[in-house]
Amino acid sequence: MSHVSSHSPHGQIPLHTVQVLGGGSAGSSAHVRSLAAGLAARGVRVTVCAPSEAAGAYDLTGTGARHVHVARSSDPASVAALRMACVDADLVHAHGLHAALRAVLALTGRRIPLVVTWHTRAHAEGARARLLHLLERRVAKAAAVVLGTSSDLVDRARSRGARDARLAPVTFPAPRAAAGTAGAVEDAEGLRHKALAELGAVGRPLIVTVGTLERQRGHDVLLEAARAWRHLDPLPLVVIAGEGPERAALQRRIESERLPVRLVGRRDDVPEMLAAADLVVLPSSWESRSVLAQEALHARVPLVATAVGGIPELVGDAAALVPYGDAEALATAVARLLADPALRERLKDKGTAQAATWPTEDETVTQVLSVYDELTQPFAT
Repeated sequence: MSHVSSHSPHGQIPLHTVQVLGGGSAGSSAHVRSLAAGLAARGVRVTVCAPSEAAGAYDLTGTGARHVHVARSSDPASVAALRMACVDADLVHAHGLHAALRAVLALTGRRIPLVVTWHTRAHAEGARARLLHLLERRVAKAAAVVLGTSSDLVDRARSRGARDARLAPVTFPAPRAAAGTAGAVEDAEGLRHKALAELGAVGRPLIVTVGTLERQRGHDVLLEAARAWRHLDPLPLVVIAGEGPERAALQRRIESERLPVRLVGRRDDVPEMLAAADLVVLPSSWESRSVLAQEALHARVPLVATAVGGIPELVGDAAALVPYGDAEALATAVARLLADPALRERLKDKGTAQAATWPTEDETVTQVLSVYDELTQPFAT
């Protein structure tokens, strides 16, 4: 019998894919949820192997997929659980380096095609950088196909020995547009004022960034830039949403230098924060298909971002791009936008146009499914 990847006629067996998710970043988790839903709707059997907390947070079983708890670690118990889940799989698709490593270990000795999506790149220094290189090489060489969400990730996979590496942009699901009624507009304005009041930004520009508080996110550069805004009137407020190991150091600097910056921790109201923002800033040392950049353009909020990784290819001319680590350039770009409402409006319009060029969820599922068909059809009998 042959496997099929669409609604199955009588006598044919539906394709069974196992999706392996690791820690569950916002981008990869949202993609797996979208992919599982799209595949299930096309008649594909989907099993998602992920930590229970990620499955719950993203309602992965609500897609029609079966969930199997597999812890994030690559210990023997996690590998064994994944190996059992893959017993009758036609294809395994791992998302992220560590999930891919677990899949490689679980599939040892089995002739099951492995697809790996690299959503981002890991950061390491010293001896850990050497270990990271070896892990990337092992995963890249074991995969039948590596899908990179940005061109530089495709190049990285090829440099690590991938036999087949392809560009596969992943689009964060666009928010549903609000109804265009007077009541909806009034509600949106009310929520905006509520967010501004709660953040302490009434009557002053609000600059927002979202991300884990890690060194590579560039928050230290953002704080340096914020020093240059202290002469502006009204004084902008920078709000940083997220948690991480750099929180204490950032808070000490904010207090000692009396910077107009607030650390607000993890938030479940990011869309409301973006709706209230005058600008979004993305100061990272590297990004692929940044979720924050996509959210900003969808929300029609002007974006200032570093010209690194996949950002230029993602946003085109719909954002103000600056070099990473250049606090002066970042400060200048922000001050220029705050002083020029017409320029902000042009960026909003360009953002809307740019977002319209990104692949839809349906197009993303179709591309991935075509890869699955390539890898499974030769085994049809």
